[in-house]
Amino acid sequence: MIKRFIIAAASVLLAIAAYAEDMNVTASPDGLKQAFTRGNDLWVSSNGVETRLTSDGSDLILNGYASWVYYEEIFGRASKYKAFWWSPDSRKIAFYRFDNTSVPMFPIYSPFGQDGSLSLTRYPKAGEPNPGVRIGIADIATGRITWADFPEDPDQYFGTPFWGNDSAELFVPREPRRQSQLDLYSISVADGSKQLRYHEVYPTWIDWIDEVLFTDKGLYMARDFQTGWQQIYFLSYDGKTFKRLTDGRNWGIQLLKVDEKKGDVWFVAKRDSRLHPTVYKVNRKGVVTALTDPELWADFVGFAPDGKSFTARVSNARTPWKTVKYRADRYGVLGVEKPADEVDMANTPLPQQIMIQHDGFDLYGLITYPKGFDPSKKYPVIMEVYGGPGTAYVRDRWNDRDASNRWAWENDVIWMCVDPRSSGENGREGMDQAFRQMTVIELEDYIAWAEYMQSLPYVKGDRIGVDGFSFGGTTTSMLVMRYPEYFHCGIAGGGVYDWTLYDSAYTERFMDTPQANPGGYERATVLNYVPGCSLCRDGGEPRGYLKLTHGTGDDNVHFQNTLQFIDALQRNNCDFDMMIYPDGMHGYRGHQHLHDVDDAAKFWTRYLLDK
Repeated sequence: MIKRFIIAAASVLLAIAAYAEDMNVTASPDGLKQAFTRGNDLWVSSNGVETRLTSDGSDLILNGYASWVYYEEIFGRASKYKAFWWSPDSRKIAFYRFDNTSVPMFPIYSPFGQDGSLSLTRYPKAGEPNPGVRIGIADIATGRITWADFPEDPDQYFGTPFWGNDSAELFVPREPRRQSQLDLYSISVADGSKQLRYHEVYPTWIDWIDEVLFTDKGLYMARDFQTGWQQIYFLSYDGKTFKRLTDGRNWGIQLLKVDEKKGDVWFVAKRDSRLHPTVYKVNRKGVVTALTDPELWADFVGFAPDGKSFTARVSNARTPWKTVKYRADRYGVLGVEKPADEVDMANTPLPQQIMIQHDGFDLYGLITYPKGFDPSKKYPVIMEVYGGPGTAYVRDRWNDRDASNRWAWENDVIWMCVDPRSSGENGREGMDQAFRQMTVIELEDYIAWAEYMQSLPYVKGDRIGVDGFSFGGTTTSMLVMRYPEYFHCGIAGGGVYDWTLYDSAYTERFMDTPQANPGGYERATVLNYVPGCSLCRDGGEPRGYLKLTHGTGDDNVHFQNTLQFIDALQRNNCDFDMMIYPDGMHGYRGHQHLHDVDDAAKFWTRYLLDK
């Protein structure tokens, strides 16, 4: 009887696997095999023959398919949940095995269809259990799996691994849950034993190693633990050689290319300009040479086969994109590969750079004056904000989404996009001040921006609006509710209104856990500021005006945040506007985006233009 049951159960599992969707089909480096996940197990196919490498995949056990918090915060959404990696010799596959057993389930309701439906996600919120992770290395020829010698501890994270060139070792970055220490281990594919190759500690938080160039002798990476700014380092694979190549105020480093014989490294960074990524070369003596104009934003860099030249797309908010060919040894323009498109500049919003100083920090912004701007008149202002640590919203490039707004330009409204000290333009010193107290120092900097604007003769100081989405929605709601003397109204979209409702990895990186930092969470929770806020009637008219928007299908910042916010506002007799987007995600698309843009214009017309 038992034997028959086991055989029947196995047949059911095989049938389920056969009908499950193949996910993240990835060819081996030699092009002869393909790996994929099916039914949360890892498979490989070769010459039409499929081999199942794992067999315990289920709703709770995910082999080669990321648990949600890894997908969102470590591998990134571009990974599409992929959590397996071919070895260079195509003989092995490294993969992460996630155990979601202890991770709380969060339901997201969709109203569509006669009965609606639920999407269930294992989503760890701040202070809650994370998934356990094991790291396996599957031998394609034998099917044998070697497990890396790590404990399956939910209070740790593993970053994206990478293979050594000889396929004999897998390099795995690890951080404890606190995220203030990073260790890079090499894992033997023979027996799973590990050796520590790199160790880094920092008082606040540490970002993952994600900008890497591999060579025969070691790897080049960008780190920010030593000088307060990002620098380029060389680390030998055995961990015995660790050398810094650069100095100075570098940020946003992207490594491009290395010449091992000469010792030259090409990279992109904000160095001579805090607003413009520029292409640089550093030689073995540490001399850094700018290869593109620091007054222009450079991206899409591609080198010629001989390495003597490269092309880059360059622009700023006042100069349309063009693709230029440059020398690779020193600054020199060799030609224009693709000229800028024809633009009617007189009929185009053109943001200007702006900077103020506050509390010893340089704060950067872009400001767009309305069409036909007359400095003898007075204009209302809309301030676009974000505020999350290490995320700059001021991007001085052509036609950037947040740098300008055509409706504001055409309707006599000054539009500006500004950053606080913690956005990265002030290095680690500015960012670190947000640790354990998010939305405290950021608000001080946004108030400084408002005070600056109120000091200008052409600004209506009592008609400054604020707009933000995600972390920007959190920031916007705080500013309007608490500081109506500076911010008359605002639109907050998709915001986190209680940080215990957001995911563990992001929130705890900057705030620690709620158990370890209860005071910090209390200060950072929007809901705590509702009683007596500017939106409350208190027997008269509100002193501030706030519109909330959220997509009900948002799997990142759950609609739960806005529902709890609404409940608090209603309990305290507060006025507010609200727009929900059924099944809308974290950012509105299609008809929802068009409606959001149109509805925002109506809100600004009412509360800024008084029409």
